[in-house]
Amino acid sequence: MKMNYEELKTANATPAAASMVETFRAMGYSLETAMADILDNSISAGANNIWISRIWKGGQSIITIKDDGIGMNHQELIEAMRPGSQNPLEERSKSDLGRFGLGLKTASFSQCRRLTVYSKKADYKPVYWTWDLDYVAKTNQWELLQWIPDEYINALDDVSHGTLVIWSGLDRIINPETSEIDINSKVKFSSLLDNVKRHISMTFHRFIEEKVVRIFWCEHEIEPWNPFCENEPKTQIRPTENIIGGISVKGYVLPHKSAFSSEAAYAKAEGINGWAAQQGFYVYRGKRLLLAGDWLGLFRKEEYYKLVRIKIDLPNTLDTEWQIDIKKSRAYPPMQNRSQLESYAKAVRSIGCEVYRHRGKILKQKAGTSFQPLWCEKKKDNKWSFVVNREHDMIKQIKSMALDNPEKAINTLLSFIEETLPTKTIYINEAKGEESQLEPFMGINPSIITDMMRTMYDNQIKTGKTSEQAKAYLKTVEPFNLFEDYIYPLYGIDRTFPAYQYRRVYAYRTDMLVAVTDMLL
Repeated sequence: MKMNYEELKTANATPAAASMVETFRAMGYSLETAMADILDNSISAGANNIWISRIWKGGQSIITIKDDGIGMNHQELIEAMRPGSQNPLEERSKSDLGRFGLGLKTASFSQCRRLTVYSKKADYKPVYWTWDLDYVAKTNQWELLQWIPDEYINALDDVSHGTLVIWSGLDRIINPETSEIDINSKVKFSSLLDNVKRHISMTFHRFIEEKVVRIFWCEHEIEPWNPFCENEPKTQIRPTENIIGGISVKGYVLPHKSAFSSEAAYAKAEGINGWAAQQGFYVYRGKRLLLAGDWLGLFRKEEYYKLVRIKIDLPNTLDTEWQIDIKKSRAYPPMQNRSQLESYAKAVRSIGCEVYRHRGKILKQKAGTSFQPLWCEKKKDNKWSFVVNREHDMIKQIKSMALDNPEKAINTLLSFIEETLPTKTIYINEAKGEESQLEPFMGINPSIITDMMRTMYDNQIKTGKTSEQAKAYLKTVEPFNLFEDYIYPLYGIDRTFPAYQYRRVYAYRTDMLVAVTDMLL
């Protein structure tokens, strides 16, 4: 039904300032996302340099963010201070990192009760205005105050144009009653801001790497943290894939710890939240990182995919479709993109899983390759198991060694089996839950069990044990304890039992090498 607005009565429903401001404060910003939102404005304003400072004064501490961007004149600053100053439906330039016209205000209000913005535009006088939430609460009016802390009145003298954002009354960061000499609070304050520094290093790493902007933290330049370790020689970079909507996807599989160029490089690559947490998609909008290490509901985070990181580049025209929130910290892919992302990610995750289990992994034989795996993975009826590769050159050498020094041969074989047991692969297969593991000795000739069992039985008899004592002994020896039905028929009790039929005599039973080798291999 089409409505004729000119014929309808209206009523003013302007939100109460005091209540609305408190709503803004509850948007869910963290200190990291709040400060990143302020930096977005600086970068969108064409800043070449951004300076972040923190001044400890107990409950009166201050945080400042200064840039040398284009700056604002009087009217532009008032407009920038107005909540909802931009319509999110309006078309943006590709370089614009904002959308809702709320970031400066909501990000600031979430952390402090007093927001002061001081700006200077070329050919204009510097101008400043302040949102004071105590004043808004008192008057219930949407009114700015023309006020700036005295110590900052000359803060823009060293730039021809730029903007200074001042946060004071940091009630969400530190208790206003905190004393300046409170060491514990000072340490906590510093720790919180150190986390911010790491977040900025990650969120804006592409701008820093491409020399678009330099960001200084207490006069020290912030180094970029690139989650993809592109400079590591062993990083596997997958081809870029373009999907619906002008989106590009690029996968990276980071090296195993043992393949990193240095321990320091490995430690740095771990990121803010640790290896397992940093896996997943990294969603960028205009080269600005929105979401770091998230599988977007397509997969679970699992240990054996921790080396997989996938870059997604979005144009800012897809904010609505991807449900980008005000904080620019969440994104949800639309249905038309989910299957494409899932398919691409599965291929990259598969590679990442193989790299993760490198030390204990089972490399499958491929035509034309010379690699010799010691362990081979077998699958039968959707069940898996691992066997020693009998064609491995080392196994052949051990067999030759056994002719002259059987004890050394056995010890060598056992040592290699112990040290190369594919524990990571076993863990991964079990965790996936896709297939079941074969039970021990399933599907093999039972003679390998019965022959060894009979040899050990005979040796017990030679020591003076009775038949029943020898059989009781076998029940205490792994793996024979799993095969009690094979024990009872030994020697004359049931000569129709298959174990008797499979019996064979070893030419050199005295050293038992062949029997042990058969059992192990």
